Amino acid sequence: MAAIRAHATAAETGESAYAVRLTLGAHEITGDEAVEVGGGGLGPAPFEMLAGALAECTAMTMRWYARQQNLPVESIAVSVDYSKKLLAGASAPVDVFEKTIAIRGAELTDEQRTRLLNVAAKCPVQRTLEGAPTITTLVGPLPEQPTV
Repeated sequence: MAAIRAHATAAETGESAYAVRLTLGAHEITGDEAVEVGGGGLGPAPFEMLAGALAECTAMTMRWYARQQNLPVESIAVSVDYSKKLLAGASAPVDVFEKTIAIRGAELTDEQRTRLLNVAAKCPVQRTLEGAPTITTLVGPLPEQPTV
């Protein structure tokens, strides 16, 4: 299996106080904060992108598994809500991601649905969020985008 690599850049656009042009591989989108917090609402906010990455990866991982196992899945939809919550007994708020998964497939057995839900918890983005990633910050010109 090839190593997973991703490259992203964010550069201010000046369209609002926080608007940035995000380059995600070969794709470009605008990111921003909501109007209520001083942005222009021109695109998704960072935590919306993070929740979206988890939802996307979950759906893709489940679809990959369904195809590998030849399961009769018609469609998969994933919703992720992110918030900070003070859990019982905790002294500080923690990051909480709540996933809701809808699997359509009239011919799926209960056992197949359970296997799909187990696979959903193993998507690479979820594993990264649950792990202890290392983040290195450098100062200087932006590095060249890696070639694939």
